[in-house]
Amino acid sequence: MKNVDSLIESADELAGQGFSNGEIADELNVSRETASWLVDRGEGSDTTARESSDALEDIHVDWSALGRDSTRLSDVGHAMADLLGNEDDIDLVVGIEKAGTPLATTVAVELDADLATYVPRKHQWEEGDIEDLSGTFSRNFARIHGRNCYIVDDTITSGTTMTETIDAISEEGGTPVGCAVLVDKRGVKELDGVSVASLLQVIRVGSDKE
Repeated sequence: MKNVDSLIESADELAGQGFSNGEIADELNVSRETASWLVDRGEGSDTTARESSDALEDIHVDWSALGRDSTRLSDVGHAMADLLGNEDDIDLVVGIEKAGTPLATTVAVELDADLATYVPRKHQWEEGDIEDLSGTFSRNFARIHGRNCYIVDDTITSGTTMTETIDAISEEGGTPVGCAVLVDKRGVKELDGVSVASLLQVIRVGSDKE
């Protein structure tokens, strides 16, 4: 299990490889703010992780034991497809890159649907207003227009990326019907009127403010 120090080391290593803060957030399954916090402390800051640990209000999810094994990943895809349900008019599964894509692939196979992928704007984000950036659908996969879509990702932290994807599908002329994730850290049932299903929900009990 990773502690904060090892997360700082991982964030620093990814930053050294040219990853944006948003991409680091995606790789480590944490919020953008947490990713920035981790990167700052990997650059020789005088503020240590222990002294500032109360600045974090996030939960790190490590599902690499599933991701590194194709059989386990296929089993998870089967479970997520079952969670979504095989509606007759669903013909496209949209995976949110990067981690959502392999999950979406296994779900699409289970549902006999086509596959599309969406690159969220957080992958370009370093700091400032993320609203100034834009996400894109990969041209190497299925088109969105006129399709009824399920959306698949690994985690929901704030819901921002999933909401962005829902909006992007609508703007492309598709219809988002449902969303599925491995882990929901926020505890949402729907976003923008689209239902959200998760295999696991993380519920924080207690608060430092109490």
